Amino acid sequence: MLLCYITDRTKFPGDEDARQHALLAKIAEAARAGVDLIQLREKDLSTRELEALVRAAVQAVQENSREPATRLLINSRSDIAIACNGDGVHLRSEDTSPPEVRKIWIEAGNSLRPVVIASCHTMAEVAVAASNGADFAVFAPVFEKKDSPETKGAGLDQLREACRQKIPVLALGGVTLENAVACVDAGAAGIAAIRLFQENDIAEVVRRLRN
Repeated sequence: MLLCYITDRTKFPGDEDARQHALLAKIAEAARAGVDLIQLREKDLSTRELEALVRAAVQAVQENSREPATRLLINSRSDIAIACNGDGVHLRSEDTSPPEVRKIWIEAGNSLRPVVIASCHTMAEVAVAASNGADFAVFAPVFEKKDSPETKGAGLDQLREACRQKIPVLALGGVTLENAVACVDAGAAGIAAIRLFQENDIAEVVRRLRN
């Protein structure tokens, strides 16, 4: 089961410095616990602020990661991922395509192949992600989210359909320890989550999910 921790520093208490400190500690905890992917999703930061945070996050992952290494992905910003030695990017439907990301990576002189994840909310978007050569599709929301009850989940049947495409799919949206197995049984390669990792002891979450 692939595991992806999606960050949200705004959910931590305190001022901006306290939130970033808590986030970096959580990123280090996730790397130590063997989470496969960390998606840095701090969309409200300026370019300069985001770059500083990414550099600190890369260091936290490198200092705490075990084999196989945790990979740090940046939301949408290939330029910052490259400049800060990130491992790849998470793309929204309106972002550039996976082939373009890899072209940018090569042109920047980076010999390592970036990990590219595509955000998908429909079957058509999953199919496009597969045809464009994304490494993973994140399909969301699978379940109704506690903090957004007005957003209805697609459900396991739709997840099952998405997983029939020729691309590994991660289930996102309302995923818990109790329903994660149902996602994998539906064909998901793993799960992605914010609260499940950020609000709990990550080592214990990883142990329970993988057992």
